Formats: sequence, C-alpha cells, structure tokens
Amino acid sequence: MSDCIFCKLAGGEIPTNMIYQNELVACFADANPQAPVHVLVVPKCHIESADGVNASNSDAVKAVFEAIPLIAEKLGVKDNYRIINNCGEGVGQSVRHLHFHLLSGSPVMKDRLF
Repeated sequence: MSDCIFCKLAGGEIPTNMIYQNELVACFADANPQAPVHVLVVPKCHIESADGVNASNSDAVKAVFEAIPLIAEKLGVKDNYRIINNCGEGVGQSVRHLHFHLLSGSPVMKDRLF
C-alpha cells in the first residue's frame, strides 16, 4: 500500500534502525516505546490487521513468528518477552498494517495484562 508508513519503513523508503529483516519480515524500534525493549515486527507485505490474514498471505505471518525468537535472541531477551497484536482502532491499532509488538525489560511487564 503506497501510503502505509510500515510498508515504507519495511521497504527502506523511510530510514529506520532496522533491527532484523529478511525477504518477508522487518523489525524496527517502536517510535513510542512502552518498555525498555519495544520493537515492532511486521510482514513486508501489506496486511491491514489480523482480520486480513488468509490462505494467500499467511506465509508472511508464519515468517513473522519464525523470526520472533531470532529477534528476541539478538535483543538479549530470549525467553523473557511479550508479543502483542491489536486488531482494530477500538483496541489500539493505530497503523493499519499487521504488526506485533515485542516488549521486554520492564519489571512491571509481568504484572500488566494486555
């Protein structure tokens, strides 16, 4: 999608500190971090939300979840992180591109329910 900021970040059109990427997945820091470690993991193909996952694009979601442990290890938070996805504006999805928040490093993380 031409006006999607996450598509532009994942595609290199907008500079960012890319933490991880492969042909299907991009990971970069969240612009508004909620924990000491807070990155976004996104499929490079545009999927608007979890409601948009289907048989033709689910390989990208699979690739995201295969990348998450590699990203966690690279960030030094293996076996100590939380993954969050919001589906829809009513629950906090502010960018209409499927993305997963990987958060860690805060003592209150274990006490907060999302």
